[in-house]
Amino acid sequence: MRLNRVYVDAVLSQGLHLELPPAAGVHLAKVLRVRSGDELVVFAGDGSEYPASVESVRGSRVSVAIGAARAPDRESPLAVTLVQCMARADRMDVIVQKATELGVARIIPVQSRRGVVRLDPAQAASKAAHWRAIVVSACEQCGRNRLPSVETPRRLLEYLGSLASGSARLLLDPGGKPRRAAPIGAEVTVAIGPEGGLDEEEIEAFRLAGFESMRLGPRVLRTETAAIAAVACLQDRYGDLSDG
Repeated sequence: MRLNRVYVDAVLSQGLHLELPPAAGVHLAKVLRVRSGDELVVFAGDGSEYPASVESVRGSRVSVAIGAARAPDRESPLAVTLVQCMARADRMDVIVQKATELGVARIIPVQSRRGVVRLDPAQAASKAAHWRAIVVSACEQCGRNRLPSVETPRRLLEYLGSLASGSARLLLDPGGKPRRAAPIGAEVTVAIGPEGGLDEEEIEAFRLAGFESMRLGPRVLRTETAAIAAVACLQDRYGDLSDG
């Protein structure tokens, strides 16, 4: 039977007794109706996970005892950075969730000129916190013990201007060419445009930053479809998605 997994923002160790975060406690106590003696798994995002036993349930407050650490390797050998031009709220949430499940290492939301989402600094910080919560939930579900990072949104041209030389870089572009099945190394950055598409200056900025334009098949994909399809293709060809 698959055990429930809970993320805690704390330093964990064998023998530790702690109360789970309030949101997790409510879900476990009120929805899943755990009882003393029930088993679950807790993790702190550092690569390890810990079996835990429920010691007490008081209303929505759940306390557990932590067992010995274990470190199952569920991270992809391919470190994918997803540069995502921001989509509308529900679509962006899906992108963050599915990219996490597919094993991305880093998510960089950017604001492009034709994008429909505009955020001031306070809104950008709030959105980043919201997406990080989605990452936590996705890791709890899919079994990852390391949390991919989610950066605070910034302007696309600002991001591109800050890049130094580095790993393979790919830009999904309906006008690009199919990419040859060539090695890309252990790291790759893949960029996805907004619902309204990139303008010519942005496409040129990607080119100057070392991004190779490519397309996925003959059809124009929605931004959320393109992100999920691109990460899945990369993980299948160069990562661990095809592993049994």
